[in-house]
Amino acid sequence: MYRFSVPENKRVRVIVSSDTACEADDPFAIAHALLSPKLEVKAVIAEHFMSEGSMEKSYAAAVKLLTLMKSDVPVLHGQVWPRDGQLSEGAQCIIDEARRTDDRPLYVLLMGATTTMADALRAAPDIAERLTVVTIGGNAYGKDAWAFREFNWGNDPEAINFILRDTKVPVWQIPFSGYAYVRTSLAELQHRVAPCGEVGAYLLRQMDEYNNSPYSGWTAGESWSLGDNPSVAVVIDDCAGRSTMQNAWLIDAQTVYTEEVPDRPIRVFHTMDSRFVLEDLFCKLQLNFG
Repeated sequence: MYRFSVPENKRVRVIVSSDTACEADDPFAIAHALLSPKLEVKAVIAEHFMSEGSMEKSYAAAVKLLTLMKSDVPVLHGQVWPRDGQLSEGAQCIIDEARRTDDRPLYVLLMGATTTMADALRAAPDIAERLTVVTIGGNAYGKDAWAFREFNWGNDPEAINFILRDTKVPVWQIPFSGYAYVRTSLAELQHRVAPCGEVGAYLLRQMDEYNNSPYSGWTAGESWSLGDNPSVAVVIDDCAGRSTMQNAWLIDAQTVYTEEVPDRPIRVFHTMDSRFVLEDLFCKLQLNFG
C-alpha cells in the first residue's frame, strides 16, 4: 500500500459512469479511480453503448471487476437503450450525492455516453451548481482536425447537446486529441500490469480477448489507447494535461461540431501527459497487488 497520505482538504468525491463492457480500456480507468487515495469513489454506474442489453452488459462487467478488486463501492444501473423514460438508479445516485451536505467537490466521470448524466440534470436542474462533469468525448478542435463519428458522444448526441446548451454545469471535456494518445503496447501491459495479482492478470486477459474478437477491426493489433484514464488523471491533478477555456460547441449526429454556444465556457484538455497517466496507474496496481 501507500507510505503517503492525501490531506483531507485535498480529497474529492467521484462517481464513475462507464460503458464497461464496450471496449477493453474502461476497466483500467475504473481500477485507477478505485486505487487513487485522493478520490472517494461513491459509485460506478453502468452506461449503455447504444445497443439493446448493453447497459446490463456494462453492469455485469463492472461487478466482475469490483469483485476481483474486493471493493465495496456500489455498482448501479444506468439508463437502458433504447431509453425507457424512467429515471435510473444511477441518475438518482448522482442527484442524491450532489445534494448531500459535503464540502468536498463532486466530479462525475463520463467514460462513455452522457445519457445518465443528462437524465439526472433534466430531473434535478439544481444539481448543476453542485458538481463538475468530466467527459471523455468529442472530436479534436481546429480546422485541420480529423473529423469522424466520435464514439462516446456519438452514442447520445442529444444528451451531450442538452448538457452543453441547456445547463450551466461545469464541464471538463477531454476530446480525441487528449484521450487517443495515452498509448501503451500489449507488451508493456504484460510487463507492467499482468503481474499485479488477479486484477492485473484480468485486465490484460480481457484486453487480449477483445483484441481477438470480431469487434476489434478498428484496433492496431498490439497496442491500445487507455483513453478513459485521463478522466481520472485530471481530477488527481488538473495539470495532467494542457487545457484552455473556450465556449462549448454542439454536435450533429455524426459528432461534427456545428454551432458555438455563446457565453458557455467549458474547460477543454487538448493534450495529456501520458507519462503521468500511465505511470500513476502502473505504480498503483503494483503497490496494491504486488
